[in-house]
Order: sequence, then structure tokens, then C-alpha cells
Amino acid sequence: MTTYRHSGLVSTDHTLDVPLDHMRPDGPAISLFAREVVAEEHEHHDLPRLLWLQGGPGGRAERPNAAGAWLRRALKDYRVVLLDQRGTGRSAPADRTTLAALADPAAHLAHFRADAIVRDAELLRRHLQGDRPWTVLGQSFGGFCALTYLSLAPEGLGQVFITGGLPTLTGHADDVYRAAYRRTLAHNDRYFARYPGDRQLADAVAAHLADQDVRLPGGERLTVRRFQTMGINFGTSSGFDALHYLLETAFVAGARGPALSDPFLRGVDATVSLAPRPLYAVLHEPIYAQGGRATDWSAHRIREEFPEFAAPGTAPLRFTGEMIYPWQFDEDPALVPLKDTAERLARRTDWPALYDLDRLAVNEVPVAAAVYRDDMFVDREQSLETAGLVRGLRVWVSDAHAHDGVKADPAVLDRLIAMGRGEI
Repeated sequence: MTTYRHSGLVSTDHTLDVPLDHMRPDGPAISLFAREVVAEEHEHHDLPRLLWLQGGPGGRAERPNAAGAWLRRALKDYRVVLLDQRGTGRSAPADRTTLAALADPAAHLAHFRADAIVRDAELLRRHLQGDRPWTVLGQSFGGFCALTYLSLAPEGLGQVFITGGLPTLTGHADDVYRAAYRRTLAHNDRYFARYPGDRQLADAVAAHLADQDVRLPGGERLTVRRFQTMGINFGTSSGFDALHYLLETAFVAGARGPALSDPFLRGVDATVSLAPRPLYAVLHEPIYAQGGRATDWSAHRIREEFPEFAAPGTAPLRFTGEMIYPWQFDEDPALVPLKDTAERLARRTDWPALYDLDRLAVNEVPVAAAVYRDDMFVDREQSLETAGLVRGLRVWVSDAHAHDGVKADPAVLDRLIAMGRGEI
């Protein structure tokens, strides 16, 4: 263990070997990393632990710093455990380099879904505190994992908080993306209503990209369809403004006419490149797979039902949202070596169940969940349907926050804690 201090925080690093396949505990192992954080004034207090389950898939746990709205609030009552979910951060990172060394990367990554993450968490809990249950806070995909936790190992949980992370328990990926496209269209409408001048500007960028061979800083061509994926940030509290301020830097006067500026291309690259989180692309649809059905590039297929997202030309440009497409494995250099792996996972059908509906129906663990009314990433109606299937789950529906509300406003976690205490 390594312990260090900064900004009034005391952090201790933990590493633990866990089975790659929890059904084969004597098989190959991978290394799991977690960082435990406590406020300096509580360093010697026996506070309960709270496990933070990050959104994703493929996102490492947050690194503690002097800010961190939700973390500062949590540290008033808890020791916070920041787990790098397997394949991310310092927990057996999985990317084009590490996966290239494996004989069967797709079979390897089949063990990187919520069920494995939960079983990792259980081994970590026992390592840190024996049989005592802990509290879990799941954001987005972390909330999906929390429901899997309630299904597989509720004895490890004393309380659960979920923010923007109540998924459909029975729906196929097609159901998820069909609803997601509708929400993304609504967010496009909201964006262009806030910044009406950007409609013409976005179309101009798309026309330029269709006509010119424009290269991103990594050397690959920026296509129109990749530019459309800039809408991924529409669901965050600052996403509209960030895209607007980037678009206003788009064009500069070049020797041969208008050209796209370096600051603009750098900003686009920072959003569309999946180099920092390749598992987000590879596992984005498999996290919904259950019941013997392949996902089969669901977002790509379902897009055909929404002609509004067709390549611009005959219609105004619409930005896409939280969708992954097979062509991204041809255009993003970080994903190109993973194309075959992604194809095999998209065709896979033998996925185990992630949720136990019978167990959830008799759940005894207190659960408080924030559902955001206009969440672009997780469907409100699907969330409320799920809430009704989990005994004892209390819901707070907020129209004041975007999907990242818990990160933007400490009042979100403050309210959920009060709900858990029965104060609200």
C-alpha cells in the first residue's frame, strides 16, 4: 500500500489479484486497483466505506483533486473507495496494445461486464473490511453495476445510491438505442434553439469536410459522420456551451479559401477520439446483452429508422449521441486494431443474465436513485419502469440536472443521502 496527502485528502492505493473468470477462480488472474480516500480531519475515525462505481463502460475511476463536487460531499460521511473497473486505469488496462498480446481478445473481454465488476468489488470489500457491508454510489453505467450487485451479492450492500443509472432490466439493445435516438433528436432541437446561428455553421463544417481532405492531429481524415459524433457531450451540464464555443473557432482564412482551424481540429479530436477509453467503444453494446440475443451493431441498424441523422446534404446536420458504429473501427486509429474483437462481441449470443428479477422484487437493501427528466444517456421511462421492479427503491425525478448532475452539483448526493436516512 502507498499513502499520500494533498488538498486535505489522505489517499491510500490498494492492489488485489482477482480471477479473470470468476467462474474459474483457479484460472488466470488480473490485477485490480483501487484508491481509498478519506478527509484528513477524519483520517483516524472509523467511518463507513462508500464504493464509487464510475460511468462508462471503460471509464477509470476519478482521480481525487481539490475540487470534485460529489467526492467532497461524500467525504463528510464516508471513506470513499475509487475502483478502477477491470480494463481501465490501473486495473489490467485493455487497449490496442495490451489486447494485441492475447490469443483471443474477444473471449478475454467477455469477462469485463457488470457481473465481473461486481464480483471484483466483493473481493475488494472482503479484503478491506471483511464481512461488513458497504455503501455503493453508482453513476450512469455504475448504476447498472449497482443493480447487478443487488442481483448477485446483496449481502455486501448496506445501502445503494444511483445517479442517472437505472437501465432497462429486460429490454434488448435495440430498445435502448431506439429510445436514445429520440432523446438525441430532442437535444439537437434544444441545442439549436439555444444557438440558432450554429445550424448554418455546423452545416458549413459538414460541407467542407465532404469536399476537402481534412486531417486531425493524429493524421486520420475527419469525415462528416465522425464530426456528427460531437453530440456525445450534449447530455452533460456544459455540453451545449462547449460545442458552441468550439464551433465559433471553426473557420479561418487560408491561402486557398476558408479552412478549419487548428484549435477547432484539436478540440474535435479530443472529443471524437476513443484512445483514452477504447473499452467504451468495444463494450458499449455488450453491456446490454442478455437472453441469448446478439447486439449485432444495434445503434448502427436502428439509425436507419431515423433519417434525420442521415449524412447532411439534403437535410440539416444532426449530431449523434451515445452510439457506437462499426465504421468507427475503420476511422479511429485507437480502434482499428480492435475491429475483429468488436465484430466478434457484436455477434456473440451466449451472454449470462445481468439482473435477477426475482431477487430484485424482494430486495431488502435501501436504494435511493436520481432520475433526470431530460437525461440524454439513460431513458427516463425505462428508468422508472425499472424502479418499479426493485422493492424498496425510492426515486427522485429531477428536471434541474443533466446526466452528470452528481459531478456538477453536490446537492444531488446530499439529497440522496437524506433520502437514505429517511429525512426526505
